[in-house]
Amino acid sequence: MHSKWHEYVEMFGTKPSRVDLLNRAAPKFFRDVQDCLWHETLMHIARLTDPPRSAGKANLTIQNLPDLTRTHAERSSIKAAVDAAVTKSQFARDWRNRHIAHMDLDLALDRKATPLATASRSQVTEALDAIAFALNEVDSHHRQNETFFGMGSSVGGAASLLGVLHDGLKQQERRHEALMRGEMPDNDY
Repeated sequence: MHSKWHEYVEMFGTKPSRVDLLNRAAPKFFRDVQDCLWHETLMHIARLTDPPRSAGKANLTIQNLPDLTRTHAERSSIKAAVDAAVTKSQFARDWRNRHIAHMDLDLALDRKATPLATASRSQVTEALDAIAFALNEVDSHHRQNETFFGMGSSVGGAASLLGVLHDGLKQQERRHEALMRGEMPDNDY
């Protein structure tokens, strides 16, 4: 989840020039990618912070973590971290429940519906940080360790794609300019 979010921010949330590049290359496709990554991130945040049970079935959620601890002190600090993550993730649950997983009828028909909770990149980052903090609370109690969730760029990730798109669009411009001069580049198809 953190890795996908990093790729989202790398492509769509770092510089306006990157969005311009994506729009020049394939605007519809990259809008679909942006929406898919956004929705998947909100879904994942909501799932990870859901109640321990829903519809009579057990969920894999960080809300289970306090009950898995050995001592009251551990339980207390982990519960506080989990509660903070759940609070910071509430906006994602609203989006999941009324827009992504299900479509609220009044909202879809633009009737007098409660607007969706505000959702921003900074809120996603805060929710992910809170989830990471809760998971690291468990790690610190049981393994005296911490996991670094804020991974940087990956080889073959968004930054690599942006570089290829930039180079490809430059080549496309050179080819177009040559054709406008009546030249047929030798290395062209």
